[in-house]
Amino acid sequence: MFALSLIAPCFLFILTFAFYPIAYSFFLSLHRIIISLPGLEQPFIWFGNYKELFHDKIALQSLVNTFLFVFTTTFFELLFGLAIALAINKHFRGRGIVRAAVLIPWAIPTVVASQMWRFIFNDTYGLLNYAFFGSDTALYQAWLADPLFAFLAIVAADVWKTSSFAALIILAGLQTIPDELYDAAKIDGATAWQRFVKITLPLVKPALLIALLFRTMDAFRVFDLVFVMTQGGPADSTNVLQFYGYKKIFAEGLMGYGSTISVLVFFVTLLISLLYLKMIGTRLFGERS
Repeated sequence: MFALSLIAPCFLFILTFAFYPIAYSFFLSLHRIIISLPGLEQPFIWFGNYKELFHDKIALQSLVNTFLFVFTTTFFELLFGLAIALAINKHFRGRGIVRAAVLIPWAIPTVVASQMWRFIFNDTYGLLNYAFFGSDTALYQAWLADPLFAFLAIVAADVWKTSSFAALIILAGLQTIPDELYDAAKIDGATAWQRFVKITLPLVKPALLIALLFRTMDAFRVFDLVFVMTQGGPADSTNVLQFYGYKKIFAEGLMGYGSTISVLVFFVTLLISLLYLKMIGTRLFGERS
């Protein structure tokens, strides 16, 4: 009873601010609610919103965009994060300053970073056009008006901002590797690439999986980046599920249908997180046993 009393405040906090909103969102998704018409009846339609969702071409395209965004950004964030972690794990003068500087993009609020990248890709005064075409405005490109470049723009913005977060987690994993392993490998004549493949990569896999878990969960919830940079356009090429759900609720007033999209994001994130946790648990405990 004493142990239960100690964890009760934490459990109540999680129940109030996590479990209850999830359950209430699911409850709303079972109703046809239009907030712009408050006097209208709000019938209980069971899974009618879910059936409509899987026949909604824009929602399905947003789902594809979301998965594509998640897989692309997490791949490059882990790749660049690993490279950054390897670099700042070395011993050199000013390493502390470099480590602090690497975290600056992650520390910048996402809305501020998104606005900065929107300025960079601006077709009139953007830095990217100036870098490619100089002062010849006749050649300037409307990057965010092209479906492919608009999608690549939000990917680039997300990778730039969060690669340092992945690097921080991977760096923690690198620092657990004993230097004696590298010294022994050098004595045996192993090259730098062989030391990386045979020592660094296997021993840093748990940290890589943890970084993958956090970044995947965060990427599935992307909203502010799309909201500031592209508003889901052009032609819904950057429309992701979270932003599409926001538009359905706050722009069109479809509270029930928008909640259905939020529930879908939750369950997809939950399933992928459980898969990653199983992989992490197998890696940490399965091989040792």
